[in-house]
Amino acid sequence: MLRIALLAAFTLIGSAAVAEPVHGIAMHGSPALPADYKHFPYVNPDVKKGGKINYGVVGTFDNLNPFIIKSNRTTARGMWDPQFGNLVYEALLQRSSDEPFTLYGLLAETVEWDEDRSFVQFNLNPKAKWSDGQTVTPEDVIFSFELLRDKGRPPYSKRLDLVSKMEKVGEHGVRFTFNEKADRETPLIFGLFPVLPKHAIDAETFDRTTLTPPVGSGPYKVKSLKPGESITYERDPNYWGKDIPSKVGMDNYDQITVQYFLQDTTLFESFKKGDIDIYLDGNPGHWANAYDFPAALSGTVVKDVFQPKLPSGMLGFVFNTRRPIFADIKVREGLSLAFDFEWANKNLYSGAYKRTQSFWQNSDLSSFGVPADARELELLGPIKDHIDPAILDGSYKLPETDGSGRDRKVLKQAVDLLKQAGYTIQGGKMADSNGKQLAFEIMTQNPDQEKLAVAYQRSLQTIGVAASIRTVDDSQYQSRTNTFDYDMIMKAYTSSLSPGNEQLGRWSSAARTREGTDSFAGANDPNLDTLIDHLLRARSTEDFTASVRSYDRLLLSSHYVLPLYHIDQQWVARNKRIGRPDTMPLYGYQLQTWWDTSAQ
Repeated sequence: MLRIALLAAFTLIGSAAVAEPVHGIAMHGSPALPADYKHFPYVNPDVKKGGKINYGVVGTFDNLNPFIIKSNRTTARGMWDPQFGNLVYEALLQRSSDEPFTLYGLLAETVEWDEDRSFVQFNLNPKAKWSDGQTVTPEDVIFSFELLRDKGRPPYSKRLDLVSKMEKVGEHGVRFTFNEKADRETPLIFGLFPVLPKHAIDAETFDRTTLTPPVGSGPYKVKSLKPGESITYERDPNYWGKDIPSKVGMDNYDQITVQYFLQDTTLFESFKKGDIDIYLDGNPGHWANAYDFPAALSGTVVKDVFQPKLPSGMLGFVFNTRRPIFADIKVREGLSLAFDFEWANKNLYSGAYKRTQSFWQNSDLSSFGVPADARELELLGPIKDHIDPAILDGSYKLPETDGSGRDRKVLKQAVDLLKQAGYTIQGGKMADSNGKQLAFEIMTQNPDQEKLAVAYQRSLQTIGVAASIRTVDDSQYQSRTNTFDYDMIMKAYTSSLSPGNEQLGRWSSAARTREGTDSFAGANDPNLDTLIDHLLRARSTEDFTASVRSYDRLLLSSHYVLPLYHIDQQWVARNKRIGRPDTMPLYGYQLQTWWDTSAQ
């Protein structure tokens, strides 16, 4: 009997360890769509493909390889693009925009993993093909991970650091067994990894910029390009994935062109003339007043307002803490208080904006107005002593000025904080003990940023701080941000409902010295590293929410960013020839699902 019982026990243990292939994986909980789903709920599955669209962007391009450090920020849009779509390259899985973080089959038809997420296995779709007709193989997947480890840019270059074993399984499978550095998000991050064709890439020259159209597995191929001016993609008539559920209703144009402009004003003029089909507007004054041209008045141009269910994110002036002048948290806090948001909002934006008080404002993940509960305090442990008590108890709010641009009460708070950091006003200048004035440069990249920087500069002058402003062209801006060569810049940190590994590139100590990452502030705090680890390892929704809130509190308390503003809406103007689905997903509009009505 004992032998039978032991045999039965081992049988149960063995069966529990066997992973069953599934059609999708979610960060928390289960995928919302069943295994037999036909398409995502926010597409038009009956749309007819055809026609064309012209996008416009500000900047330039000198490269078609989006996976290397060199010219990373000047790679042609559309190659591997969260906004316009991954037109040429594809990942193993496709993200749903209607769920916080859920992935469904793409190059990989099914996925296998265990409850502890100690491994993940991607089973490739046997139908997956490259644009030259060759089959996508497990060898391609393994090659991609190894190539980007050796020649790629962060974060792709670091993925195999989390793997103890990578192996081909059967004819179509690739299994990754993770080491202790991995976390519960790691399998999903691997699902979003780009797959490259082993047979069509020279590994020796991969880290060099190129304008040679590549072989990809995506729905489009590069048709033509004018370096720095435009790139045109044409639909691949033999695209292997056009009928799989995660791609139904997407990639609806026969031709996609991305045109480049030196300034946004020039881009908008091109849109007004009808040369550009879509204009993504983020300026409330512009949105309210700039659409009095003939095409808009006649109805040829349509203005759409979308209300996504997303956190606010954080737009702000970023202090580069690699610079000694910004190493002191009191300096950063004092300089932050000197900015008069109420004056800027009233005089520059007609009062359209809301002040941002949290990296995840407008969501359950935000710490704003929410006292830390027992779960959070337990997660924080001694780290809570490094958090502003008002932020910890939920009572903190950025001070409101009288809107004069010279609110003496708030400016006195700023001066007092700078005094704690060793600065005093000497002869009308805010100076240190050696008489050296507190001075820094704000690097901007367009007139809108410059306008806001001038407002900040004016406020700083009232307390004796010298802020110079330098507006640079796109190429110089990208080069300098890649190498962290600036004192202060303006940056937008987007926030999702499932923050994860992208936080490592933004705020981990390890990212501080890695060129090409989003570590714009240069954070170097082991406490932040600990809290990032907490949110990456959270299993339950409750633990995840608590971990993000505690992380939000420490970021706010550290004053790496001078918070600016946000709007709860998305604004898009389009030529009426461009149609869109009636249903909008959780994450807002999805350009990949729109279409040309003239082809219907």
